[in-house]
Amino acid sequence: MRERYAAVRAEVGEGVTVVVATKYLTVDELGVLADAGVAVVGENRAQDLAEKHERWGDAFRWHFIGHLQSRKAPVVSELCELCHSLASESAAAKLTIPALVEVNLSGEPTKSGVAPDELGAFLASYGAVRGLMTMPPATGDPEASRPYFRRLRELAEEHGLRELSMGTSQDYRVAVEEGATHIRVGSTVFGDRRP
Repeated sequence: MRERYAAVRAEVGEGVTVVVATKYLTVDELGVLADAGVAVVGENRAQDLAEKHERWGDAFRWHFIGHLQSRKAPVVSELCELCHSLASESAAAKLTIPALVEVNLSGEPTKSGVAPDELGAFLASYGAVRGLMTMPPATGDPEASRPYFRRLRELAEEHGLRELSMGTSQDYRVAVEEGATHIRVGSTVFGDRRP
């Protein structure tokens, strides 16, 4: 695992934060990430975040990358340095840490995120936004994600934002080419752990 993480870290360069997604890892398995030199982890669920942080709090920098419910925003604010998935005014009202706004560029109803044409108004409601995040439609072809990543970069530029969280194990190389400052990887580092 150390070698795989080091390879991704070297490939994307120092300007990109590698966020290792811990959704499918148990509390005990996080020790392997610490041993591998992982610096930043991203958790999808606030309950799991609390359990994992209690055991491994000082071992990593913590990001929240899952759907943010307003009632979970205080927990995320207490334990994380950055939230990648701010998408509602109710959550924004309770979040006290810097955030990236999730943008739904595909228009998929099953995906969270602010619509691109509503982004300006949403940004005005939360002063601690550092950038944008998106999840393109699932695909086996990394190149199919490129238009979504490019559009996110354009939106960030339009609004004077610098940080872009985009790209997962399947398409992070394309995301970096399009300007990602954060990538969210899991299986690339520790293999496929999905149930």
